[in-house]
Amino acid sequence: MTVAENNAGATAAAAEAVVPALSRGERFTSYDVQAFEVPGGREENWRFTPMKRLRGLHDGSAQATGEVTLDAEAAPEVTVETVARDDARLGEAGVPSDRIAAQAYSSFEKATLITVPKETKASSRTLVRLTGPGEGKTAYGHVQVRAERFAEAVVVLDHVGSGTYADNVEFVIGDGANLTVVSVQDWADDAVHVSEQHLKLGRDATLKHIVVTLGGDLVRVSPTATFSAPGGSVEMLGLNFADAGQHQEHRLFVDHAVPHCKSNVLYKGALQGEGAHSVWIGDVLIRAAAEGTETFELNRNLVLTQGARADSVPNLEIETGEIEGAGHASATGRFDDEQLFYLQSRGIAEEQARRLVVRGFFHEILMKIDVPEVRERLEAAIEEELQAIGA
Repeated sequence: MTVAENNAGATAAAAEAVVPALSRGERFTSYDVQAFEVPGGREENWRFTPMKRLRGLHDGSAQATGEVTLDAEAAPEVTVETVARDDARLGEAGVPSDRIAAQAYSSFEKATLITVPKETKASSRTLVRLTGPGEGKTAYGHVQVRAERFAEAVVVLDHVGSGTYADNVEFVIGDGANLTVVSVQDWADDAVHVSEQHLKLGRDATLKHIVVTLGGDLVRVSPTATFSAPGGSVEMLGLNFADAGQHQEHRLFVDHAVPHCKSNVLYKGALQGEGAHSVWIGDVLIRAAAEGTETFELNRNLVLTQGARADSVPNLEIETGEIEGAGHASATGRFDDEQLFYLQSRGIAEEQARRLVVRGFFHEILMKIDVPEVRERLEAAIEEELQAIGA
């Protein structure tokens, strides 16, 4: 066999080994775990995920050995209830789109339902703290947040503690409702968390969805936004800071299937330390019926040290030319030497100058988090991260 023939054979074998990506509009969904093949890591949906670190969540070997503890501080107008898995309201926002999400849906025994009654404005934020099952233990869960017609509220989901956890989180936003959600992943260093989040917006509904990822060994959050009627608007924001050895993955899908809806996506991440890895996948689909759509998505990553890696893939599919506007972009880079030089030339020490650059990088996201206690906590966490590298 010639060298050319050998190279051609190797190329063909590699092509056959990779599972090709399909349009997000054709993605498979099911509540049935067995309807999904066990992923091997070459599939488009899994190619960036370190499968061996999932602790069996993807192949059915991770049996539930513990429970997540949930503590709620609800606004007086908001109800928090525990319901059985056969409650008719569960599953309304979306269907699992991968095997782990289906495993989580079939494995939870009880769900937490948070409801903001119709035509009600909550007088304070609602905080739900979820504490992991503990080191070496596995748990599955389900949370649904419902903002009924013309309701308005702020809900914070705070994930802390140790262990392995997979869940589905639903956000059902009724007609004319306005909901702000902050999902914080501040796990201990040993934790693995895989979460599929389903966002369903009614007519003229507004949702601000914020994902903050700081801790954990492996965290993978996959939000999917869908519109059930015209006039909906979703803003999806994200902030993540990956340390040495951490894997932080965020996979977004915005499905514009009805006309005259808006979406805006902005995620920013910083990385430091050997083996720090962040993944951001942003998919936006504008279907043929979604005339008058306005959408934009942006991801930016700041690499602070050697040995860290950021993967960023924005995708935009458009099936109609009758739209208001659409765009996508991503950028990954290190400290801007010109910015550092500018600050140092004005008498600012290099260490302080680096801190200012990172703070400025995250400022846009932090100012959009209109929950003071969460914003202050994140500012303190970012300062702590910078102290760890002496910046």
